[in-house]
Amino acid sequence: MSWRLLRIERYVLSQTLASLGGALAIIGSLVLLIDFVEVSRSVGSDADLPAIRILGLTLLKSPAVIVELLPFVFLFGTLAAFVGLNRRSELVAMRAAGVSAWRFVFPAAAAALLIGALTTTVFSPLASSADGLYERQRARISGDVTRAEAEAVWLREGTDDRQVVIRAARQNRAAGRLEDVSFFVYVVQPGGALEFFERIDAATATLASGSWRLTEAVGGGPAQQSRTYATLDLPSTLSPDEAFDRLADPDSTPFWALPGQIGRIEQAGFSATAHRLKLQQLLATPLMLAAMSILAAAFSLRLMRLGDMAKMIGAAVLLGFGFFFANQFAAAMGSAEVIPPIVAAWLPPILMGLSAFTLLFYTEDG
Repeated sequence: MSWRLLRIERYVLSQTLASLGGALAIIGSLVLLIDFVEVSRSVGSDADLPAIRILGLTLLKSPAVIVELLPFVFLFGTLAAFVGLNRRSELVAMRAAGVSAWRFVFPAAAAALLIGALTTTVFSPLASSADGLYERQRARISGDVTRAEAEAVWLREGTDDRQVVIRAARQNRAAGRLEDVSFFVYVVQPGGALEFFERIDAATATLASGSWRLTEAVGGGPAQQSRTYATLDLPSTLSPDEAFDRLADPDSTPFWALPGQIGRIEQAGFSATAHRLKLQQLLATPLMLAAMSILAAAFSLRLMRLGDMAKMIGAAVLLGFGFFFANQFAAAMGSAEVIPPIVAAWLPPILMGLSAFTLLFYTEDG
């Protein structure tokens, strides 16, 4: 008996994975098509790029969008799998044999949890890296890099006992160098107040090996005589990406780099709310996908002979969209610091999971 149940679970899992693959192919194709048109219009028209180059940019941009739409992949894929089982009366046969609905819903939920964990730890970092590369390629093609290098640059970095504000008239990303730069050094007092300590002006500042190498520098503090240095090294907590690409966008920061990025941003005195929200959303991804799968399965368990299957499917889709937009709204509230990032990231998946379990209890046990 146990082997027969195991075979049933494996069969349901195979049907679910096949439907998920089909849903992913359809949604992924639509995303690629839309992004190809968008890249052609926004980037390709500016630089007259060939179609193969536009396709390459599209392949860099689309994975991040597909990862964002994975909840719909699991909603539509699980719905398709269980509606198919229902239409072929296979669910009726399983339940007539005494198999609880929990036994064939479990494979879909477990697969969603596992794929969600892989998405957070593997697929999302790859998509974020590709998105960051796309943004750099688009800036280079559109000429935004040249315009940005001619603009003044403001940076801030520091530790628990020292804060440094950096202003540069220009930046040279290719050489990793700031030009005509000023460093304003502040000391953090025990109460948290900042006390101005020193200003250093330099012709250039090059970031390498955890320090700024200044050339032709002149520095001095309050009531101090200025000092001249041919070269001067100042310790730095910034990485080249942070110094020359500003603080990386949360969507372009891989999952494994987010904790360190949050620490560096907060150490420099900036707010890391957006990065904290992104980290918590990625951690909540497995729960979100599992809740979508259980919700879709619960709505499709109604027997075909009882009718109203189309209404149930429509209700599942509407509820899934509703939870997705609720998740986006909560993210906006979290970004605005109206609610804590951890609440904004975890509350919608938890509510969705509770709703799905409630519906499944009602469907199975009446």
